[in-house]
Amino acid sequence: MFKNIRADLKAHDGHWAAQGFWALLVYRFGRWRYTISTPLLRKPFSFVYKFLFKMVQVFAGIELPCEATIGSNFIIDHSGGIVISGYTVFGDNCRIRTGVVIGLKRSTHPCAPRFGNNVDIGAGAKVLGDITIGDNVLIGANAVVTCDVPSNSIAVGIPAQIRPMKEHSI
Repeated sequence: MFKNIRADLKAHDGHWAAQGFWALLVYRFGRWRYTISTPLLRKPFSFVYKFLFKMVQVFAGIELPCEATIGSNFIIDHSGGIVISGYTVFGDNCRIRTGVVIGLKRSTHPCAPRFGNNVDIGAGAKVLGDITIGDNVLIGANAVVTCDVPSNSIAVGIPAQIRPMKEHSI
């Protein structure tokens, strides 16, 4: 847990007051509590996690449940209006911004997006459904992505249109 927290702080340029770092700190704590095998011992930590999760949700506007899977060097650039489904899987070196929603397309089908490595998601983007986002993908601001995005692509617009990335884009 502490190794991940140090890496998260470094990814946020050492800004311990960054609200994105707070969300990741609570996320790491929530994941860590599952390592406690005795349910009776885990219960107090679960209570603390749920309290801290709600505090980050209310004060930072970031909903990052510990059931989601995130890789290393995950960055939340700006807080507010960020909702991530617990079914989501992120690779390494991903970045999200304010107003991003990542989740289910329909509540009757609980599957959320899976992201590769080096994915950059612009402000206000919505990524929904049982889809796969490849490596080295840029998702534009306010894009609504409901289909797979291959590696080395850009997704822009409503609904998102997929375009190949030019070599100088990243």
